[in-house]
Amino acid sequence: QVQLVESGGGLVQAGGSLRLSCAASGRTFSTYAMGWFRQAPGKEREFVAVITGSGGNTNYADSVKDRFTISRDNAKNTVYLQMTSLKPEDTAVYYCAARRGRGSVILYEYDYWGQGTQVTVSP
Repeated sequence: QVQLVESGGGLVQAGGSLRLSCAASGRTFSTYAMGWFRQAPGKEREFVAVITGSGGNTNYADSVKDRFTISRDNAKNTVYLQMTSLKPEDTAVYYCAARRGRGSVILYEYDYWGQGTQVTVSP
C-alpha cells in the first residue's frame, strides 16, 4: 500500500510559478511510476505528466509541455511538479498518483491517488 500526501497548491497570477510536492509512504517508492493529473470544474480528470521509477524518462501533456517539469527524489520518497508560465486554464485540482511498474497516461491504470491540491491562476 502507498499513501500519497500532496502540498504546494495555492493562488498565483498568470505568468507565475508554483511547485507541487507529493510525499509517498513505503519502502518501494522507486518501483512506482509517478504521475500528475488535474481536474478543472466541469471537466474530466486529465493527464498532466509522468515520470518513471528511476526518474530516467518523463512525458507531458501537450498543454503543459515546455512549461511544467516533473521530477522525483527517491531518497525522500517525493515527486514534484514545477509549474512555470502559468495560465488561467491551468486552474484545477492537481492529483498525484502512483502506478506499479511502467508509467502511463491512462487514469484508471494508476493504483494509488493523493487527496488533491487546488491550484488557482488569476488572469
